[in-house]
Amino acid sequence: MVFYAAARIYVLPKLGGWSFRTVMPPILLLHSFRHLGLMFLTRGATYPGIPAQFAYPAALGDLVAAVLAFVSLVAVVRNYRAGRVLVWVFNIEGTLDLTMAIGLATAYGAPVYMGPAYWIPAFWVPALLVTHYITFLVLRGDSSTVEWSGATRRR
Repeated sequence: MVFYAAARIYVLPKLGGWSFRTVMPPILLLHSFRHLGLMFLTRGATYPGIPAQFAYPAALGDLVAAVLAFVSLVAVVRNYRAGRVLVWVFNIEGTLDLTMAIGLATAYGAPVYMGPAYWIPAFWVPALLVTHYITFLVLRGDSSTVEWSGATRRR
Protein backbone atom coordinates (compact mmCIF):
# COMPACT_ATOMS: atom_id res chain seq x y z
CA MET A 1 0.00 0.00 0.00
CA VAL A 2 2.84 2.42 0.77
CA PHE A 3 4.37 2.12 -2.69
CA TYR A 4 0.98 2.55 -4.34
CA ALA A 5 0.26 5.60 -2.16
CA ALA A 6 3.63 7.10 -3.12
CA ALA A 7 2.94 6.43 -6.80
CA ARG A 8 -0.54 7.88 -6.54
CA ILE A 9 0.71 11.06 -4.85
CA TYR A 10 3.98 11.67 -6.70
CA VAL A 11 3.99 9.77 -10.01
CA LEU A 12 0.50 9.19 -11.39
CA PRO A 13 -0.58 12.86 -11.37
CA LYS A 14 2.51 13.79 -13.43
CA LEU A 15 2.52 10.78 -15.74
CA GLY A 16 0.74 12.58 -18.56
CA GLY A 17 3.48 15.19 -18.76
CA TRP A 18 6.36 12.72 -18.98
CA SER A 19 7.55 10.95 -22.11
CA PHE A 20 8.07 7.20 -22.44
CA ARG A 21 11.83 7.79 -22.43
CA THR A 22 11.54 9.79 -19.19
CA VAL A 23 9.37 7.33 -17.26
CA MET A 24 10.87 4.00 -18.28
CA PRO A 25 14.62 4.21 -17.47
CA PRO A 26 14.23 4.50 -13.67
CA ILE A 27 11.68 1.67 -13.64
CA LEU A 28 13.84 -0.53 -15.86
CA LEU A 29 16.92 0.18 -13.73
CA LEU A 30 15.00 -0.88 -10.62
CA HIS A 31 13.90 -4.12 -12.27
CA SER A 32 17.45 -4.79 -13.45
CA PHE A 33 18.17 -5.62 -9.79
CA ARG A 34 15.77 -8.56 -9.90
CA HIS A 35 18.76 -10.86 -10.14
CA LEU A 36 18.51 -10.58 -6.34
CA GLY A 37 15.76 -13.19 -6.61
CA LEU A 38 18.59 -15.70 -7.05
CA MET A 39 18.97 -15.38 -3.26
CA PHE A 40 16.16 -17.93 -3.02
CA LEU A 41 18.71 -20.49 -4.28
CA THR A 42 21.55 -19.40 -1.99
CA ARG A 43 22.51 -21.11 1.24
CA GLY A 44 22.36 -18.69 4.13
CA ALA A 45 19.92 -16.37 2.39
CA THR A 46 17.05 -18.77 3.07
CA TYR A 47 16.48 -21.48 5.65
CA PRO A 48 17.10 -25.12 4.72
CA GLY A 49 14.01 -26.75 3.30
CA ILE A 50 12.73 -23.87 1.18
CA PRO A 51 10.48 -25.63 -1.33
CA ALA A 52 12.23 -26.08 -4.67
CA GLN A 53 8.81 -25.80 -6.34
CA PHE A 54 8.87 -22.14 -5.28
CA ALA A 55 12.58 -21.29 -5.15
CA TYR A 56 13.62 -22.28 -8.67
CA PRO A 57 10.73 -20.73 -10.63
CA ALA A 58 10.86 -17.54 -8.52
CA ALA A 59 14.64 -17.16 -8.82
CA LEU A 60 14.85 -17.95 -12.52
CA GLY A 61 11.78 -15.86 -13.35
CA ASP A 62 13.39 -12.92 -11.58
CA LEU A 63 16.63 -13.46 -13.47
CA VAL A 64 14.76 -13.46 -16.80
CA ALA A 65 12.93 -10.28 -15.74
CA ALA A 66 16.24 -8.62 -14.81
CA VAL A 67 17.79 -9.46 -18.18
CA LEU A 68 14.68 -8.30 -20.06
CA ALA A 69 14.61 -5.08 -18.04
CA PHE A 70 18.25 -4.32 -18.80
CA VAL A 71 17.92 -5.11 -22.51
CA SER A 72 14.78 -2.94 -22.59
CA LEU A 73 16.65 -0.16 -20.81
CA VAL A 74 19.37 -0.11 -23.46
CA ALA A 75 16.76 -0.10 -26.23
CA VAL A 76 14.75 2.73 -24.64
CA VAL A 77 17.75 4.92 -23.82
CA ARG A 78 19.18 4.47 -27.32
CA ASN A 79 15.72 5.08 -28.80
CA TYR A 80 15.68 1.79 -30.72
CA ARG A 81 12.51 1.02 -32.59
CA ALA A 82 12.13 -2.26 -30.66
CA GLY A 83 12.24 -0.47 -27.30
CA ARG A 84 8.50 -0.34 -26.71
CA VAL A 85 8.02 -3.98 -27.75
CA LEU A 86 10.83 -5.08 -25.43
CA VAL A 87 9.23 -3.17 -22.56
CA TRP A 88 5.92 -4.96 -23.26
CA VAL A 89 7.69 -8.35 -23.18
CA PHE A 90 9.54 -7.44 -19.98
CA ASN A 91 6.41 -6.10 -18.28
CA ILE A 92 4.26 -9.12 -19.11
CA GLU A 93 6.96 -11.62 -18.09
CA GLY A 94 7.82 -9.68 -14.94
CA THR A 95 4.21 -9.35 -13.83
CA LEU A 96 3.48 -13.02 -14.49
CA ASP A 97 6.65 -14.01 -12.63
CA LEU A 98 5.69 -12.06 -9.51
CA THR A 99 2.11 -13.33 -9.62
CA MET A 100 3.30 -16.91 -10.04
CA ALA A 101 5.91 -16.56 -7.27
CA ILE A 102 3.28 -15.26 -4.84
CA GLY A 103 1.01 -18.19 -5.69
CA LEU A 104 3.79 -20.78 -5.44
CA ALA A 105 5.07 -19.35 -2.15
CA THR A 106 1.58 -19.61 -0.72
CA ALA A 107 0.86 -23.07 -2.12
CA TYR A 108 4.14 -24.59 -0.92
CA GLY A 109 4.49 -22.76 2.40
CA ALA A 110 7.69 -20.97 1.39
CA PRO A 111 7.34 -17.90 3.66
CA VAL A 112 8.52 -19.77 6.78
CA TYR A 113 11.78 -20.63 4.95
CA MET A 114 12.54 -17.13 3.65
CA GLY A 115 15.03 -16.33 6.40
CA PRO A 116 17.17 -13.28 5.60
CA ALA A 117 15.63 -13.16 2.11
CA TYR A 118 12.27 -12.17 3.67
CA TRP A 119 12.90 -8.57 2.56
CA ILE A 120 12.36 -9.59 -1.07
CA PRO A 121 8.62 -10.30 -0.69
CA ALA A 122 8.25 -7.73 2.09
CA PHE A 123 9.86 -4.79 0.27
CA TRP A 124 10.76 -5.51 -3.35
CA VAL A 125 7.64 -7.32 -4.52
CA PRO A 126 5.20 -4.51 -3.60
CA ALA A 127 7.49 -1.91 -5.20
CA LEU A 128 7.89 -4.01 -8.33
CA LEU A 129 4.15 -4.63 -8.67
CA VAL A 130 3.44 -0.90 -8.48
CA THR A 131 6.08 -0.15 -11.12
CA HIS A 132 4.61 -2.86 -13.36
CA TYR A 133 1.24 -1.12 -12.99
CA ILE A 134 2.78 2.23 -13.92
CA THR A 135 4.50 0.61 -16.90
CA PHE A 136 1.20 -0.83 -18.16
CA LEU A 137 -0.35 2.65 -17.91
CA VAL A 138 2.52 4.12 -19.93
CA LEU A 139 2.46 1.33 -22.50
CA ARG A 140 -1.28 1.67 -22.88
CA GLY A 141 -0.55 5.18 -24.03
CA ASP A 142 -3.51 6.91 -22.40
CA SER A 143 -1.59 9.03 -19.94
CA SER A 144 -4.26 11.74 -19.87
CA THR A 145 -6.49 9.36 -17.94
CA VAL A 146 -5.32 7.56 -14.84
CA GLU A 147 -7.52 4.90 -13.28
CA TRP A 148 -7.48 4.67 -9.50
CA SER A 149 -9.52 2.02 -7.73
CA GLY A 150 -12.11 1.90 -10.47
CA ALA A 151 -12.53 5.68 -10.62
CA THR A 152 -11.30 7.72 -13.56
CA ARG A 153 -9.83 11.16 -13.17
CA ARG A 154 -9.26 13.47 -16.13
CA ARG A 155 -6.62 16.16 -15.98
